Amino acid sequence: MHISDYSIAQIAALAQADVTRALEEDVGSGDLTASLVDPQRRVRARVLARESAVVCGEPWATAAVRSLDPSAAIIWHVREGQRCLADQVVVEFEGNAQALLTAERTALNFLQLMSAVATKTATFVSAVEAVPGNRASIVDTRKTLPGLRMAQKYAVRTGGGTNHRVGLFDAVLIKENHIAAAGGVTAALGRAAPLAGTAKFIEVEVETLDQLREALDCGATMVLLDNMSVTDLVQAVSINAGRAILEVSGGVNLDTVQQIAATGIDRISIGALTKDVKAIDFSMRFEEL
Repeated sequence: MHISDYSIAQIAALAQADVTRALEEDVGSGDLTASLVDPQRRVRARVLARESAVVCGEPWATAAVRSLDPSAAIIWHVREGQRCLADQVVVEFEGNAQALLTAERTALNFLQLMSAVATKTATFVSAVEAVPGNRASIVDTRKTLPGLRMAQKYAVRTGGGTNHRVGLFDAVLIKENHIAAAGGVTAALGRAAPLAGTAKFIEVEVETLDQLREALDCGATMVLLDNMSVTDLVQAVSINAGRAILEVSGGVNLDTVQQIAATGIDRISIGALTKDVKAIDFSMRFEEL
């Protein structure tokens, strides 16, 4: 199931599962430092963004706090998917001091990672939206942090991007090594045909225009154009003539994405959305009540 198909309850359950693992990793047998604080003390904690960002990770940060203090009061000042300003208070927590101290790093880790993915995605989405006549969507890949794929794909959606396949189980993507092992584009597509009824889609990667022609002659409905020049992409769109969905990967960055979008392709997949992210700087500050 794609993250776009998740209900609010399913997203909350996903966040809780991620947070439970993270807290087990961080807390172990107990928070030794937080134990120095009076267990009855209550505090208010404000989370500030130190830079402008698309805020993402609300269900995860909420789950981190509520896992340790179910009665904590939580007020979000910047909601999921909205952009915050530098030094703006994003969320306030009020509750047990020990619980908030223990939850702090887990909550911030999810916020900083997921907001980074959402912000980077939004930057690429804005860039292609500025291209006249553009129809390309920004798409993620499987280049995600192990164990956090769905969280990162959720962040891509929050930033305005589109999710590719979830994993190896829900769609077919025939890449260069599959083609080599299967004996060519035609052979690989022939073997994939029986999966059409169960796979979300069948996509084949090509590296040359001749391979594109071969794939189209075999009835390919989705083709990944890998590391092609802008000149070749223009020719590929012409050769395709609307027969298949065309996706581009490789060599995509903010300096090239608008040129790529202007060729008329349908999708631009970018591994860097999830694998090359610089965490957004968030800070939590405590006040006594």
